[in-house]
Amino acid sequence: MITVIALIACNQKNKQNTDKGNIQVDSIFSIIDSASNNELSSKIRTEYLNKALVGTNEIINDSLKIKLLSKISLRFLQLNDSINFIKTNQQTVQLAKALNDSVTIAESNWDMAAFYRAKSKSDNAYYYFFEAQKIYESLNKSYESARMLYNMAVAQADIKDYTGSEINTIKAIEILKPLNKYRRLYNCYNNLGSITKELKDYDRALEYYNKALEYQKKIQENNSLDLSLLNNIGVVYLNQGNYQKAVPYFQQVLDNKDILKKQPKLYALALNNLTYGKSKIFSESDFSSSFEKVIQIQDSLGEVQHLSRTHYCFADYYLSKKDSVQAIAQIKMALGYSKISSNNDRFLKSLQMLSKIDPSNSSYYNQQYIALNDSLQQVERKSRNKFARIRFETDEFIAENQLLEREKQLWTGVAISILLLGLMSYIILDQRSKNQKLRFQQEQQAANQEIFNLMLAQKQKLEEGKKIEQKRISEELHDGVLGKMLGARMVLTGLNKRTGEEATVERKKAIDALQEVEKEVRSISHELSHAAYQNIPNFIHSVKDLLITVQKTGKFEYNFVYNETFDWDSLDANIKINVYRMIQESLQNCVKHADCKNVIVELSKTDIGFMVKITDDGKGFKTNSRKKGIGLRNISSRIEKINGRYAIDSAPGKGTTISLEVPLIPQKEYISD
Repeated sequence: MITVIALIACNQKNKQNTDKGNIQVDSIFSIIDSASNNELSSKIRTEYLNKALVGTNEIINDSLKIKLLSKISLRFLQLNDSINFIKTNQQTVQLAKALNDSVTIAESNWDMAAFYRAKSKSDNAYYYFFEAQKIYESLNKSYESARMLYNMAVAQADIKDYTGSEINTIKAIEILKPLNKYRRLYNCYNNLGSITKELKDYDRALEYYNKALEYQKKIQENNSLDLSLLNNIGVVYLNQGNYQKAVPYFQQVLDNKDILKKQPKLYALALNNLTYGKSKIFSESDFSSSFEKVIQIQDSLGEVQHLSRTHYCFADYYLSKKDSVQAIAQIKMALGYSKISSNNDRFLKSLQMLSKIDPSNSSYYNQQYIALNDSLQQVERKSRNKFARIRFETDEFIAENQLLEREKQLWTGVAISILLLGLMSYIILDQRSKNQKLRFQQEQQAANQEIFNLMLAQKQKLEEGKKIEQKRISEELHDGVLGKMLGARMVLTGLNKRTGEEATVERKKAIDALQEVEKEVRSISHELSHAAYQNIPNFIHSVKDLLITVQKTGKFEYNFVYNETFDWDSLDANIKINVYRMIQESLQNCVKHADCKNVIVELSKTDIGFMVKITDDGKGFKTNSRKKGIGLRNISSRIEKINGRYAIDSAPGKGTTISLEVPLIPQKEYISD
């Protein structure tokens, strides 16, 4: 009876704890829902989420806990709370890995990718989309895998990896078509249209946009995605210079009665495009008020990136009117907005236009254009390489896992074989030992029986054989037992002597051998240590190697002079790379143009930095009449990057001297990446 009462009390207590836990979880879900209320301030919503996070961390059930953490992480992302989002996301991933919850890991990677995409860090976003896609693909979640492929493609398009973007978009389309996911197919074809438009393959771009329009019409729920597509198609015609075809598409967008209220950003874009197209058709008309209206709308919406394009179009409009003052004012506004929004493409186009309409500063704008263009190409190339490296490392990781799995299977087989062989050997040896023991027991029994029979015979002949037996026993003791004991003593004595002397010698030899090994190990260790701390070739060695290489081609004599007290390896890596390339370019010019016999390369220290001089005794040329070739333009661009100066001293028949003056002052970039 007492036991039954105890069980009932225990069950009631467990039920109360479960009910309490359920109430706590429901309460946390309710708090998270409150944090999703857009009418509340960001501060209040953040407080709700922090409260939900504290309650979640108190929950014991990991399955419930991970669901709550995932929702809280997503809400922090929607609030643009970077610190709390990253912290909660990492906590979710750690718990998901402990529970082998692949779906939650994929979702967390997806959230992290969206975070980096919002921060315009396309390479980081690509990595997390890629990680999520691998998991969804392994789980046969085709729809989610296709969405990740599309997101990867968009990230690639952001850094102009158009080929990679096209490949991943087509992969996504192949998955989505059988699933009839029309909205996602619309996105994919829209992306393909944008890619081919940037590649100036306008006919294909129009095909993709029209295909996207077909899928947009198949979407069951009401939407206005066709308006965005119509604007995109119009932009393609604008880029082609076919303004007559472009204008009707923008007009269709603006004819929608709800567009200004529901999609003011698209309205402003379409109005700017329409105005720009009409200004090209009706060049005598005044469209300044329309451009100003667009600027007013975009300014009120905070659309900095679109403002840069509108001011650019406005500048082009004034340029067609031959009003260079207004054109310069508008293009400088475009330049400023593109810099604020990190719209590097628009920044480059603005610099190009400025160099045309502001001849007095044309050289400055061109230099800025070259420097920024080179920098952007390097960044884009680096990002594309990173994308390729992510794919390669993943394939390599899979191959390594397969190899390790095969090796694991092989070693498992070897281990089992060794174990079975050992077991069989043990059984055989154990059985042999038992057989030997049995034979020994049988031999003992036979010997005992023989003695017993002898005792019986002796009993019968006790009297007559007493003396004979005594004599026999005496002889046995003397000749048998005593002889055996003496032999044993002699053997032990010999073994004692042998063990005492030879052990010492052997021990001495072993110690000597170990000392020899110790000396040899120490010697090898010292040699390895010496080799490990040798310095690798430095900057001066690199220049020497360059001179030797170019000399073989140019067949000239050279002299290399440099300040030996200055630590050339302490120079900034960017400076060393650019100086090395400028020396290389100068030496190549000596080979290709100078036809020289001798070259002198000199590196000297100055008050503000250092000086590089490359002198040859070749043909020379007139510096005031010679056009800059690619080589000299490269030198000009590189010396500008490190805030240096260069000069060329040459005359026909008197050789050439190129002087590079490099200051050791921290470099300032005009625009950051």
